[in-house]
Amino acid sequence: MIRIGVIGQSGDISAELQQLAQEMGREIALRGAILLTGGTNGVMECASKGAKEANGLVVGILPGDTMDRANKYIDIPINTGLSFDYRSLILVHSSDALIMVGGGNGTLGELSAAYLNLKPVVILEPSGGWAKKVRKIAYEEEYLDERKSIKLDYAQTVKEALDMALSRIKK
Repeated sequence: MIRIGVIGQSGDISAELQQLAQEMGREIALRGAILLTGGTNGVMECASKGAKEANGLVVGILPGDTMDRANKYIDIPINTGLSFDYRSLILVHSSDALIMVGGGNGTLGELSAAYLNLKPVVILEPSGGWAKKVRKIAYEEEYLDERKSIKLDYAQTVKEALDMALSRIKK
């Protein structure tokens, strides 16, 4: 099965971002893919909720050794025993493609890790946070450095983001 990782900030998020993240999770499930997230709150919880409402499968790659940070929509919790930043590397490596929804500092680190590991990333620009800013600071608007390792894609809608992500996954 195809595994789509959703990256975005944890904590309190706006109602608009909650709605976008939930729509993203739902669309991933409707396309028959598995949703992977960091398993906690914020964008991760909303995407997980959307996927569960569409009868999707949700995997949470959790920091630490306990379930206390896991959101209630996770079907398969994976305790990594690691801190947030190292947990994020497992999420990146376990995803066939990633979609950036909003994003704070941790999300920016996940974007960088995905780029370094040649993972396709689609950035949902209207979701705000770093997703709204990446194009402006990216090399030629499409890369994170002059090596042009892997092209970043930008989407304006959830469905467009999924179309792009699925088209970038190697068969």
